[in-house]
Amino acid sequence: MSSTMRRRGAALAVLSAAGLLLAAGPASAHVTVTPNTAVQGGYTEVAFHVPNEQDSADTTQVQVFLPTDHPIASVSTTPVPGWDVTVTKTKLAKPITTDDGQVTEAVSEITWTKGAIRPGQFQDFAVSLGPLPTDTDTLTFKALQTYSNGQVVRWIQEAKAGQPEPANPAPELKLTAASGSSAAHGSADATATAASVAGKKEAADTTARWLGAVGIAVGLGGALLGFFGWRRKAS
Repeated sequence: MSSTMRRRGAALAVLSAAGLLLAAGPASAHVTVTPNTAVQGGYTEVAFHVPNEQDSADTTQVQVFLPTDHPIASVSTTPVPGWDVTVTKTKLAKPITTDDGQVTEAVSEITWTKGAIRPGQFQDFAVSLGPLPTDTDTLTFKALQTYSNGQVVRWIQEAKAGQPEPANPAPELKLTAASGSSAAHGSADATATAASVAGKKEAADTTARWLGAVGIAVGLGGALLGFFGWRRKAS
């Protein structure tokens, strides 16, 4: 192969790698939820991962919208240094029933303001959620990201099966069915523990009975020896 062909091949390889990096760049800058899976009916803590994808503006506001068609009864936030948080609730058309009774309103929006995500930086906003719905396998959290230059990026597009990822996908939390194996395993462990405790108690009772019998026998033997010794002395 000539040196000219080698140089052309190297140039094409560099251009191809650059193209791949450019294609991957925007995808890595999406607003996402981490972790992106949880168990139906359970409680979880997630973080909304918000990167700044602009070169000359700060992210100054983040809004996350929680689905009200699959409401979550308990939602709580944790303080994020430098940011204020506002939680908005919505009255539910159909109340949901929890262990604590009926819930008639649920959190529908969380807004973080008065902070700044600098260019080239990111911020995680942690939220506790639960109990998670059992009637769906996906929770979609639409989000708005506002920059200091006034631009608003709307992360609201829902992914469709079999179709390319949209340009501005909404963060999604995949829900998996709760496995019965854990509950069964816990029940089996409890049964085994109870059986073990009962066995140990029975063994202890048996030992106590034997020790009691031996004690009585020793006592009687001592009494008999004492009696015969007294008889010999009396004779």
